[in-house]
Amino acid sequence: MTTHLIIISDREPLAWVLENQQMAFPAGRTAGLPEKGDVILLYTTRGCYRNPTRDRGRIMGLATVTSEVAALTEPVSFGDRDFTSGCTLQVHGLAPRHEGVILADLVPRLQVFPKPESWSARMRRASLRLPEPDADLLRRELQPMLRPRRSVLGQYAL
Repeated sequence: MTTHLIIISDREPLAWVLENQQMAFPAGRTAGLPEKGDVILLYTTRGCYRNPTRDRGRIMGLATVTSEVAALTEPVSFGDRDFTSGCTLQVHGLAPRHEGVILADLVPRLQVFPKPESWSARMRRASLRLPEPDADLLRRELQPMLRPRRSVLGQYAL
């Protein structure tokens, strides 16, 4: 079992992921994607809610991948980007909107960011595989904030 940080940078795809319990990936992205059984930590970027001066990048959800990544029958489009492959998820819990673990505060303690001063460069992807100690730390920090998906899902609707 591997843990991935899934990076979501806009509220529209975030709402789709949470409502449908699916993840979609851009065309041409195949390396390093999660596999069935992997754990997912959902991360929303500072710009996800279109107010980067107010918002912080947060880990706000916990899920498990329940299918292999495969070509989607119908691609999903957000803005000018097409997402042609995807997988199903079981979302175990979500932090209320604008809550969650502020990733920047933990960067110096995480192995996945060997150069903390340039950590954001590693975040320019859909999925980031986490070393086990990092995954354990982030799950421990997130766990007390999680609520059942249905109880906070409406906060993420558009």
